[in-house]
Order: sequence, then C-alpha cells, then structure tokens
Amino acid sequence: MSTPQGFQSMSDRVNALVKGLRTEVPECLASGIIDMSTGMLLSVETVDSHPPEVLDMLAAATLDLFQGRNVVMIEGIFKERRGVVSDRHYFQEILVNSDNLAHLFLRVDSADDIVAVVVCRNTVNVGMLFAQSRRVLKDHGRL
Repeated sequence: MSTPQGFQSMSDRVNALVKGLRTEVPECLASGIIDMSTGMLLSVETVDSHPPEVLDMLAAATLDLFQGRNVVMIEGIFKERRGVVSDRHYFQEILVNSDNLAHLFLRVDSADDIVAVVVCRNTVNVGMLFAQSRRVLKDHGRL
C-alpha cells in the first residue's frame, strides 16, 4: 500500500534527517536523533559499530547536557536577566571537542524536545560543520 505523495511517517522523517546529516556534513562519522522527552535514541547512522550500551549512554549524556538540573537553572537565570519570557530553551546548540572528535548537538527547530547529534573528526572545519548541519536540519528537520 502506498502513502500519499509528500506524506512520511515520523520514523521516515527521522531516518531521512539522520541519513542527511551523515552524508552531507563534512567528515561526519556518525549522526543520531535523541528524543529529550523520553531520553531515547530514535535513530543512528555510523561508520563503525557500537555496542547498544554506548549509544544509550550518548542519549543519556545528551539529556544531561541540555536538560540537566544545573543547565536548566542557568537557562532560567539567563532568560530572567535578559527579560526573555518564553518556554523555548535558551541553549540551542552545543559543541563538544574531544581528543579526536567534534560532537555537535543541535535542537531541532520544529520539535524543541528533539536533538540531532553529529560526530566528526576533529579536523573538520567547524564553520562548515555548523553551516552544513544547520542546512540539513532546515531541509529535513520538519519532524
């Protein structure tokens, strides 16, 4: 049974976003989508195989990174000091560099509780990492 043209399930849209990030972001080794409301990894695509425990820890770490108690408190203080009255989260993108990798975490505009993760070699041009990730989210990020 075929679906109407232009209609995609949430799962299809999430998988298309992950694939778009993985293929279109320079030096990308892995990409994934995390649902912050449940703490679950919805989809992942990587050049290497990883044990499920590692992927689960990525989802949990992303939840702490964006919505940990101290982060939420800092967001509240920043919003208060700047006179921002909104339920929108203050932190939208976070870049974490390790010895060998650059990890970019981005909230999806159309779904504030969804975070995309892009992992690249640390030799990536950081400007291109941000630009391409944002472009892919804009093109595929209607979740």
